[in-house]
Amino acid sequence: MEVKKFFLILLVYVLLSTTTSCSFNNQSTLNYDKNAEDKITIRVAWWGTQPRNEYTTKIIELYEQRNPNVNIESEFEDWDNYWNMLEPMAAANQLPDVIQMDIAFLAQYGEKGLLEDLTYYIENDIIDSSNIQQSVLNSGKISDELYGFTIGINALSVISNDELLEKAQVEIDDRNWTWEDMVQIAMKIKMKAGVYGSNGMNPPDIFFPYYLRTKGEQFYKEDGTGLAYTNDQLFVDYFKLQLRLIEEGAFPTPDIGMTVRGIEEDFIVKGTSAITWNYSNQLLAFDQITDSPLSLHLPPENDRQKALFLKPSMMLSIPKTSKVKVEAAKFIDFLVNNIEANKMMNGERGIPVSSKVVEAIKPELSKSELKIMEYVEETTKLTDDFYSPDPIGSAEVMEVLTDISDQILLKKITPEEGAKSFRKKAEEILKLNNKS
Repeated sequence: MEVKKFFLILLVYVLLSTTTSCSFNNQSTLNYDKNAEDKITIRVAWWGTQPRNEYTTKIIELYEQRNPNVNIESEFEDWDNYWNMLEPMAAANQLPDVIQMDIAFLAQYGEKGLLEDLTYYIENDIIDSSNIQQSVLNSGKISDELYGFTIGINALSVISNDELLEKAQVEIDDRNWTWEDMVQIAMKIKMKAGVYGSNGMNPPDIFFPYYLRTKGEQFYKEDGTGLAYTNDQLFVDYFKLQLRLIEEGAFPTPDIGMTVRGIEEDFIVKGTSAITWNYSNQLLAFDQITDSPLSLHLPPENDRQKALFLKPSMMLSIPKTSKVKVEAAKFIDFLVNNIEANKMMNGERGIPVSSKVVEAIKPELSKSELKIMEYVEETTKLTDDFYSPDPIGSAEVMEVLTDISDQILLKKITPEEGAKSFRKKAEEILKLNNKS
């Protein structure tokens, strides 16, 4: 009888302790934050250029001034080194408390159980979302879990050097131009202005998926287990279009493109290309280091098959291992909603998601910053479709696509061989990482 009684007591204890830990996980974090006697330290990590690092440091200083009990430790790297830094941290359960997150990696970190569902912090008004559209909030969701809070919006764009367009006697009717129009414009620029018509449609992981959308197709299956498009002729046509322009001297070859190290050496900054394909927020970086007038245009065939889309420029996430989740969420709220902090950013991380913040910072924007904001606002009138988070394994798939793209454009393999090789390798990666 004593043994049975012991196990009964043990069973009740286990059930109660399990229920308590599940029910009060966030509440216990809240108590931890409030009751800490010493300063609360939160680690914040982001990638970017040195100007982003500088203004983010000022924002952190402002937050610390307003919250004397908080100490923020910064962890900053460029794009490549950033993800190399996070990977071993994730393996050791030592991720920073606030992580600047990209949509390409959201599933990789979220679906592997590394990220906190931020819904709790919105529902409890720790992160204010009252001036943010639901479609923007949903852009950081996978299934019903909000793994990333979008802090800025970007749109795909074609950025032009207007002096070179005028020299080539070219005008871009971006509401109506086709892929063939783009080809003719690029060749005319080469012939009359003596520069590249475009920097090329790189990186391919951005522009091939967009090309597919203009043909009514998607890149990935919804469940992430494979490629969504089934007709490899689309892959072949996409690369034949580029080969045609390389042969005409209107696009640079990949080996020439590889000599570009950073935005300071970009073709459009050096005046060796009249057009660059990029996301809208890059206009600011280019404009700051060139005297040439620059403009933003919608990409070709943006009105076809709902091809146009919005993209979170970046998100903010909190790891499950953080011991200061509430304070981390408060800092996210500050970055999203504080007007003074957003005046320091001035849309460099994408157009702010809060309508209240947008209206507040508009009068203080520079000419190029205002161009970006107006371009994204115009895009949001044409679509409210956000690009879906990439599936686990997408980073590896994109490495394969880039490698095969280089081989095709350097004429080491044919587009047909590339299409076959890419499909085989991509399907293997996606099936391995996304078993249904």
